[in-house]
Amino acid sequence: MNIDVVTLLVLAVVYGVGFYLLLQRSLMQVILGFVVLGHGANLFLQAAGGPPAAPAFVGLVSPEAMADPLPQALALTAVVITFGLTTFLLALAYRAWVLLGHDEVQDDLEDRRLRVAELARERRRHAEDADADDIGDMADDNEATHGEAGGGDGRERAE
Repeated sequence: MNIDVVTLLVLAVVYGVGFYLLLQRSLMQVILGFVVLGHGANLFLQAAGGPPAAPAFVGLVSPEAMADPLPQALALTAVVITFGLTTFLLALAYRAWVLLGHDEVQDDLEDRRLRVAELARERRRHAEDADADDIGDMADDNEATHGEAGGGDGRERAE
């Protein structure tokens, strides 16, 4: 299997774009990500088939000169699977649009739990910062009232 550098770069870009779109919040972008990944799989299967060769008809050419029909059959199957998956995802996206009025992917229960835990941590952190500021303000007030750091009881030390 010889894949040239240009085909390899195109595959990398196609897969990168597909996964980027797949991770978006919009359902249409997710569907486009699946479609682009399907096209990337087709391109990979065609590249894996090797260079063009003679048709795989027994008796017309020698077996060494024949093209491998398996990657072509797999690519054709991948096209059909991608088409079926795309139509199913479009139907789901349309149903979500009808029910919800938008195409944004909803957070699941675990995402909501993580968000609530993060908000609780932030509130706790802000409360601790506020307590530390209050303690610092009390120490400053005590120092200003008694004239020395640490509070003291107003008695002077005899030296």
